[in-house]
Amino acid sequence: MAEADVFVADVKALRTRSGNTRFVLVSDDGREFSTFREEVAADLPSLKGQRARVEFHEERRGAYTNVYLDRVEPLDGDVEEGTDPHEVAWRTAVDAAPYLLSSAELEREVPPEELFERLRPFKELVADDIARPDDEDA
Repeated sequence: MAEADVFVADVKALRTRSGNTRFVLVSDDGREFSTFREEVAADLPSLKGQRARVEFHEERRGAYTNVYLDRVEPLDGDVEEGTDPHEVAWRTAVDAAPYLLSSAELEREVPPEELFERLRPFKELVADDIARPDDEDA
């Protein structure tokens, strides 16, 4: 069993072909943690937009690896919506885009994938800086 602290970006309830409900917790980095257990999924909707500690295990099935959620709990001092380091970093990167892109790029429509790849390194630097404890700045 593994453990991770995540920011809960989304929660889904999906109907399977067999009629069961698969509950999915989606973290802000795109990782998905699934469970069919209603007692584990009961509190998931209230965690959306907050940080949580998840316990999970992985099962390999053919070419796929399924990540199953075993337990989830909110973290103390939950981050209010809009203050997650990655969310703030993306907003900062988007605000800084005119300064990060060349004048030629500003004069044409930049495809979303290209813009994402151009802004992501800056976003990661900002997120790392935000997440670093203050005593490491010295």
